[in-house]
Amino acid sequence: MIEINNLVKKYGDHVAVDNLSLTVEPGRIYGFLGPNGAGKSTTMNIITGYLGATSGEVKINGYDIFAQPEEAKKCVGYLPELPPLYMDMTVKEYLNFVADLKKLERSLRANYVKEAMQTTKILDVQNRMIRNLSKGYRQRVGFAQAILGYPEVIILDEPTVGLDPKQIIEIRDLIKELGKKHTIILSSHILSEISAVCDHVFIISKGKLVASDSTENLVNLMSGAQEIELTIKGETEKAKQLLKEIPQAVKVEEKTSQEPQTSAFLVTAEKNCDIREDIFHQFANNGMLILQMQAVVKSLEDVFLELTQEGGQK
Repeated sequence: MIEINNLVKKYGDHVAVDNLSLTVEPGRIYGFLGPNGAGKSTTMNIITGYLGATSGEVKINGYDIFAQPEEAKKCVGYLPELPPLYMDMTVKEYLNFVADLKKLERSLRANYVKEAMQTTKILDVQNRMIRNLSKGYRQRVGFAQAILGYPEVIILDEPTVGLDPKQIIEIRDLIKELGKKHTIILSSHILSEISAVCDHVFIISKGKLVASDSTENLVNLMSGAQEIELTIKGETEKAKQLLKEIPQAVKVEEKTSQEPQTSAFLVTAEKNCDIREDIFHQFANNGMLILQMQAVVKSLEDVFLELTQEGGQK
């Protein structure tokens, strides 16, 4: 659906996008992540035709965005972080105006506008002035203009920024629904949002792609050695010694316990080794009680920080 090959964007001596290559397949929801200044907004603006590139190639549904911009742009619906709304128009007037800009077939425009309003659940406010709508409804109007005419790709830049928790849930549900019929690229600083709605994640740092995989696979790849949190009832030094005697335990770190007469530890195992059973038998054989034992699970936030701070590649 989208092919980006060796994309470079420079502003003077500053390289915003550095030899970026990636492929977006149809029918999936992609998360696009990166710290401020990583180059993700620049990349999205190039894909949508708002910016040119210093070098490289971007193809959308087979059309080159630089050589065939009109054909390529017909395949893309774009919702910027600040929706491009005209506050003195009603919702319906605005969507008819957008349909005209998109050069949608005149005989089908009324149906396109109605279906976009139905999908985004704004039919009940179609005759209201946009300036009188809540931020949540304005965001929905922005979604409606992005999906008008059924573009194959929808690009969403920070679609839930500034919304309240209820509105965020509604917008996430809308994105999932749109993902059944469209390929979606979602840029967000809210990593839980990416985890909740995306099938695949691209992470860029300093203009380079540092990760491309499913959320689950990224977390598994970056988890590395197993880490176990333990709470033991009994003497701290004895518990620590017993843990150190386990051959596969490469690191034993004492933590602050929240309960009296207990000890807390973080135990790191050898890579590709599960030591929970060894820990259980070690303490059972020595008459000490394990009150809590759980594996530390890395989140997408942990993966993001590790990759963008170290510039690793996965």
